[in-house]
Amino acid sequence: MNDAALRTTLIGLLQRVAPEVEAATLDEHAPLRDQVDLDSMDWLNFLIAVHERCEVEIPESDYQRLRTLADLVAYVGARRAAH
Repeated sequence: MNDAALRTTLIGLLQRVAPEVEAATLDEHAPLRDQVDLDSMDWLNFLIAVHERCEVEIPESDYQRLRTLADLVAYVGARRAAH
């Protein structure tokens, strides 16, 4: 899966948790939780969905590294490539 497809997948998963999210308005480099006003439970549900859909382990110790959409695309892409 290339970065563009991965980005689309991640946005789709985000929209499951927060249906009001509009992909066109997301800033790839701004903190994602702030942009879409996700509480900690919604954020956790999103990361679980990423884990399940993308088949990557996301240790809790890495959660703070995953702040922006760009962070997530790079992280998940690297984890998938390592498999």
